[in-house]
This record gives sequence, C-alpha cells and structure tokens, in this order.
Amino acid sequence: MAKKDYYEVLGVSKSASKEDIKKAYKKLALKFHPDRNKESGAEEKFKEISEAYAVLSDEEKRSQYNQFGHAGFDQRYSQEDIFRGANFDDIFSEIFGNNSEDFFGGSIFDMFFGNKGKRRARGTDLRYDLEITLKEAANGVEKRIRLNKESLCEKCNGTGAEELKKCSECNGQGRVRITRRTPFGIFTQVGDCPRCKGEGEEIIKKCRHCDNGLIEEEQELKIKIPTGVDSGTRLRIPGEGEPNKYSKEPGDLYVYIEVEDDEIFERQGNDLILEVPISFSQAALGDKVKIPTLEKEVEIKIPNGIQSGTIMRLRGKGMPELNSSRTGDILVRINVITPKKLNKKQKELFEDLGKEEDVNLKAGKNFFKRLFE
Repeated sequence: MAKKDYYEVLGVSKSASKEDIKKAYKKLALKFHPDRNKESGAEEKFKEISEAYAVLSDEEKRSQYNQFGHAGFDQRYSQEDIFRGANFDDIFSEIFGNNSEDFFGGSIFDMFFGNKGKRRARGTDLRYDLEITLKEAANGVEKRIRLNKESLCEKCNGTGAEELKKCSECNGQGRVRITRRTPFGIFTQVGDCPRCKGEGEEIIKKCRHCDNGLIEEEQELKIKIPTGVDSGTRLRIPGEGEPNKYSKEPGDLYVYIEVEDDEIFERQGNDLILEVPISFSQAALGDKVKIPTLEKEVEIKIPNGIQSGTIMRLRGKGMPELNSSRTGDILVRINVITPKKLNKKQKELFEDLGKEEDVNLKAGKNFFKRLFE
C-alpha cells in the first residue's frame, strides 16, 4: 500500500513553517494517542502522523523528501532512520507534563518499533570522512581506516558491574506501571523501572575496568569502496557504530566519500573532461595523438581543419555509474596552442602562409560583394 503524502497526513501545505507543522502534529497527537483514543485504527494513525512529523520537522529529511518524494526518500532512509534523532520531547512535555522518554519508558522510537525502552534501543551511529583518488573511485578500492569508538567491556559484558542483585523496586522485571495525571485525563503506561533503568538488576560493586560498561579504544576497519562513488556519497557499514550497553546492539558507521581533484581529468557526473593541446599544423593538417584514459593510453585521430574548443567523445571510457552497469564518456576538448616565440624559419613560413591567407580573404570579400550586388 502506497504511503500518503506527509503534508497531507498532517494537513499542512508544503510551505508550512516548522511551527505550523508542530502545531498540526500536536493537535493530531492529542486526538489519536492510543491512551486517549481506543477506537480501531487510532494507534496506526498515531504512528502515521508521528512518522510525518519526524520527517517534516527535520530540515535535512524534509529537503530530501521534497526532492525525491516517497520512493526516493525511502531508498535513502530506513524506517528506523526516520525516527532516529527526532525530537518529540517538547510536544509530549506540553501534553503529558513530562518528557516523552519518561512517559513512554524509553524514546518514541522504542515505542514504535516494539522495543522495551532503552533495553532494545540501538547504539550510536558514527561518521567517518574518507578521501580517495579519482582512479580509486573508478576502479573501487579497499581502505583501512582507524577510528576511536566505544565498545562493550569484556570484563563485565557491558553491565558496568562486578556484582549485581535483583532490583528491589521492580522485583527484577525491569518494568513498572507509570500513571500520569494531565489536563487531558489520567494516562497509564508501562515503562522502564527508574531505579534499575529497565535492567531488572542493581549494581552492588562497579566494574574496575570500564566506565558504565563501555570502553573507548582505537579500532581498525576494512572499508570496501564500490566503483562509481562521487564526493558526497554515503556508505553505510552496518553494526560498526557504538553499542548500546542495554541491548548490546551497535549503531552503524556512515562513511562519507570525498573524491580528490585529479591532475588530468575534470569530472562532470560520470563523464570526464580532458584538455588536449595541439599545434597550428596539427589543427590544419590533422594528426594522430595519444591521450590517457583511466586504464591506458589510446590513440585518437585529429581531423584536418579542427577548431579550438571542439569536443571529441570517447564513449564508455569515463566513470562507471554507482550501482549500475552504465559508464560515462571521456570528452576530449581540443585546445589549439598559439606559439609565443618563433625562430627565423618558422617566421618566414608563417609570413608566406599569411600572404596565402590574405589572397583567400580578398577572394572571399570579392565573392560576398558580388553576391550582395
């Protein structure tokens, strides 16, 4: 089933401000929140409007959605990515008199994906900026990178404790029933135990080897760069982010590619521009010249009478397209070079050529004069 337009879901126009979007969502959240509306379909409607708000309240996600629509947007963002980082706290603090994390026993992200509060939330995503050459982008390459990131302490298995006991408040369940009285009625929700943070256990003796179950250390990773990447390409490396100590599930690593400027080629999408200088005699008489490509030198034929600025196309010799079998072209731009210094013989030859050109020009003028008459 196709998704409805996010603007239509919230009942706002595409030019709506962030404040307008927030007001629209707050109104609909009050109407469809599952604790207030027990009708069939209310919970699904609440999730639908929350997804729309998560996208439209984030400038980057909103821009991507406006540009690509649902089809293109959903290729770039998973359902989890849409909610990750979304701030619902301000709205739910106004509605429920507390922030969303306290009320739901976790983040709204946890509520939507059936997680049990912080216990199953994923860890933190990381970013790494990587520079590569044009040839590496064309051929693909495996890179080794080093980055500092947190990992679970092996001594305590991420618990942060040498000794644990059953939580006295939740009796080891990790969950308690929370009741909130608000201007809109009484809301009851099962959430994480505030004493043990949903773990069901309390720390008697802290681990001596870590800080709260996590250790920061430098790690080396092998990153495989596919062919055809360009500056701004984002590669997702699943599970190489930092872990959540409760769920033990790590976030992802996002590698952002920057392709260095090349000394020979100028890149335009999947095409490569190559400037080829030739002399006056080569331009007038034609010639064969060798030029570089990404793989090897090839010979091209320069036709006689070619003009400076002419583009010659070598099909299929450019950059491969990312995640495709298509390949761009090399566009050879001819640049006829004017000599700055001439020896005596060269000067005489150009003077003789100039006399011939003058005769031809005069003949041309006489021809156009007769044509005009």
